[in-house]
Amino acid sequence: MQRPRLAMALGAAVTLMATFSAAGWFVAGRAHEVAQEQEAPLREDPTALPQLRAALLDMTAQGRFMGAVLVTKGDEILLRQAYGMADVEASTPLEINSRLRLASLSKQFTAAAILKLQDDGKLSIDDPVCRWIQPCPEGWADIRLSHLMSHTSGLPDLMDRPGWGIRRGTPATMAELTADTILYRPRFPPGSKADYNNAGFNLLAAVVERVSGLSLETYLNETFFEPLGMNDTGSDADGQGHGIVKGYNDGGGVSKVERNNANVSIIPGAGALYSTADDMLRWERALHGGRLLSPRSYGQMIADHAPADHGLRPGARPRGWGFGLFTSDLGTGAVPEFSAPQIYHTGSWAGFRNLVSYQPDEHVTVIVLTNNYDQRDRVFLIVQQAMAEAMGKPFPTGLKS
Repeated sequence: MQRPRLAMALGAAVTLMATFSAAGWFVAGRAHEVAQEQEAPLREDPTALPQLRAALLDMTAQGRFMGAVLVTKGDEILLRQAYGMADVEASTPLEINSRLRLASLSKQFTAAAILKLQDDGKLSIDDPVCRWIQPCPEGWADIRLSHLMSHTSGLPDLMDRPGWGIRRGTPATMAELTADTILYRPRFPPGSKADYNNAGFNLLAAVVERVSGLSLETYLNETFFEPLGMNDTGSDADGQGHGIVKGYNDGGGVSKVERNNANVSIIPGAGALYSTADDMLRWERALHGGRLLSPRSYGQMIADHAPADHGLRPGARPRGWGFGLFTSDLGTGAVPEFSAPQIYHTGSWAGFRNLVSYQPDEHVTVIVLTNNYDQRDRVFLIVQQAMAEAMGKPFPTGLKS
């Protein structure tokens, strides 16, 4: 199995190694220090980030943004506000504690569950998948849990399979999804290429259930959500709605078209969770503050496990492939650009678009959860505007093409 690279060179000799090194930045002593910092009570500054506040109000007035935004730096809340509508038809405003679908932000929770089980001595990320998934198909012998977590298993993703349209709209159980994936063999040698993969995280969810003896939802609730006070976070794999706000697409101009049938039962380990901005801040502070995982497991989570072939299109911004997280200097994609290596992940599904990012040097967290699928570039820009203003950098006005 390829040894993880902790970061890639970015921009003008800027390297994520300096920030994200699991061997240097996050040793045991540093873990305790960060934990003490992150547990400090939060105070709010209602005058902070004036440029971002003005930009968000302007975008909202033009019907170009709807979502919850939460920005912190150290133990200070710089912005905590919701914009737009939770229900356009009923004119119900979105609130900061509204529940939104996390989509692929869910992957970091599944990855953290595997790493917590490793910390508890119940498995290793180096375990063959065949140790936990039975019957194990021919051709899977070289796949390790770490390959599933880093998108390097070679198994075809759900969306790359025949009949995706039918599967997309059809409720499924974990057992049915595992049985579907067992039919496929790796398309490339495991560990030789990175290829974004939801199916791998569904398999990881099945492993969590096999090892813990609990459903994924129960394990996450008992291990993470309840202890952290994340009372508005859970799974909608059962399709019961759980008070999640409506999701939308742009319908032209300021109109919005509701997206029905989320059916996250088909992505139980990859995208089925819902949460709020406040709950996601609790998660971010605990995860990056050293209160969830051992220093070793946290270091593995944010390390770059990708081989030389990152599977990215030509010209795409380089990124490190962690376990349910990415690392990259996202500020280089803004105009004007700035340097801000970040630990982040995006999420998009059925009317929702999200990005949560953490800048470890200055302890800046930016959470943007939206109920409008068509806000991809807008969400990216908002996050980088928040990062730049929080770090004292020039305020970005656009994105590089």
